[in-house]
Amino acid sequence: MSPGTIPEKNEAGGDIPVKILISKRGGYCYGVQRALDIAQRAAKDSPSPIHTMGPIIHNPGVVRELAEAGVSPVERLEEVTEGTIILRTHGVTPAVITDARSLGLAIVDATCPYVKVAQEKASFLGGQGYLTVILGEHEHPEVVALVANAGEKTIVVENAEELDLGQVSGKRVGVVVQTTQASANLAALASRLSPACRELLIFNTMCNATQKCQDEALSLARQAGAVVVIGGRNSANTTRLAQLCSEVQPNTYHIEDVGELRQEWFDGIETVAITAGASTPPEQMEDAASWLSSLG
Repeated sequence: MSPGTIPEKNEAGGDIPVKILISKRGGYCYGVQRALDIAQRAAKDSPSPIHTMGPIIHNPGVVRELAEAGVSPVERLEEVTEGTIILRTHGVTPAVITDARSLGLAIVDATCPYVKVAQEKASFLGGQGYLTVILGEHEHPEVVALVANAGEKTIVVENAEELDLGQVSGKRVGVVVQTTQASANLAALASRLSPACRELLIFNTMCNATQKCQDEALSLARQAGAVVVIGGRNSANTTRLAQLCSEVQPNTYHIEDVGELRQEWFDGIETVAITAGASTPPEQMEDAASWLSSLG
């Protein structure tokens, strides 16, 4: 559904135009759709039982649906003794792959290609002796895997202000970025690093689709009186999307599904923007629009 006006009925039966702006770029990104397609094929063709190493994507509803289809997540490889292990979109550490092979498990790799590139750049920096600075969330599985690929000389920061310049002063420094980061965060980090380092090599490993989704969401937020951001609360890109939108439009609501919407959020609001994280089924945006259009 493209941005447009959906009429809502008032108590007297007349139409009250409620403008609903729906993101064209929100919902499943290429890497997520690819991972789900891989998992669905594995459910039919791979040796059972079939597990994913952690949630294959950060969307609880989708993970539940996969479990019902016979593909369930595990947090530790020790929980799996036979069958197939699917590597999630966020990637895993090299040790997990080595251990899976030693256990004789069939390995299906659903790692996002953009994440793969970031892992390769992290491994390159570590191999060349750079102090690797990873811009990302400390405990996020993608960042954990990046650290493992980069090696021991690694620093993780969530923003430029967190960086201790004493750790990088006069050193050869390389930068890799969590794929779902915002470009402004990388620009701030580069600006802080450049005067302090002897040498600075930056790999911009942000996902292009993530950046375009963020840009569109901000554009819609500037036109709306409220914003609905749909996606898992454990999803890094959805959380960042909600954060960015809230900086433009304070009436921003991050929900996991339509059942969390509340009528009072939209009292007196004429225009509502709807967007979604990269792990969110696109039809959930349509469901939210239908819910909004039914308000009386």
